[in-house]
Amino acid sequence: MDAEDGFYERIGAGRFVAGEATRGPWDAGSQHAGPPAALLAREIDERAGAREDMRIARVTYEILRPVPIGALEITTSVLRAGRSTELVEAALTPEGASGPVMQARALRIRVAGEPVPAVVPGPVVPTPGEAVASPFFPVPWEKGYHSSMEARFTDGAFTEPGPGTCWMRMRVPLVAGEAVRPLDRVLVAADSGNGISAVMDFGRFVFVNGDLTVHVHRHPVGEWVCVESRTSVDPAGIGLADARLHDEKGPIGRGAQSLFVAGR
Repeated sequence: MDAEDGFYERIGAGRFVAGEATRGPWDAGSQHAGPPAALLAREIDERAGAREDMRIARVTYEILRPVPIGALEITTSVLRAGRSTELVEAALTPEGASGPVMQARALRIRVAGEPVPAVVPGPVVPTPGEAVASPFFPVPWEKGYHSSMEARFTDGAFTEPGPGTCWMRMRVPLVAGEAVRPLDRVLVAADSGNGISAVMDFGRFVFVNGDLTVHVHRHPVGEWVCVESRTSVDPAGIGLADARLHDEKGPIGRGAQSLFVAGR
């Protein structure tokens, strides 16, 4: 599969092949965590007792090991079903592996039958049209997540330490030949908060996230998702990347990543 076709190709029920577009910046054989995060959530919505009146409001990922590029399978199960909320689980296992390398647990909430008063917290960030196109930090291969996502910063840059505000847009669909869903756009971008707000030199330090939690009170409208992120690090080497998520109409949710920080 060419990188231009999509992040993944569907080869069966719950079975996919990852393409070059998923490749992360650190290892040529491993995926960036954004695409598999989006794929796990899509499978939760499509296969785990799918209900049209339910919507994912929170999803937490445990990144157990690097996710390899290649064939993989996703299994899902409903842990708790209720009238107003559900708790659903999914696991991603590479072909031939003895166990999952990434797991997700999602809270789905029933959509209200009658509209309730809308409350929109926080300021609106500058639009993508006001942002500046910015390259990813140097990556030793041509194709990957860095080439499959368009990035525009209104504050900071991938190559500048400190907080950053970055609009991101998918250049390819999540699954080849299938329509992109609003939640796909959020979750493909949300795992970039750590890189957007990196506070240390990539050449001297590693700062790896072992998890990702995303809360979404509104699914995005349009192609762009903004990740407004800042990172805090304790001298013990434990950090937190905290991100506000937006679309062009305003805030849509929040993302958080726990970080392991150490010298190279």
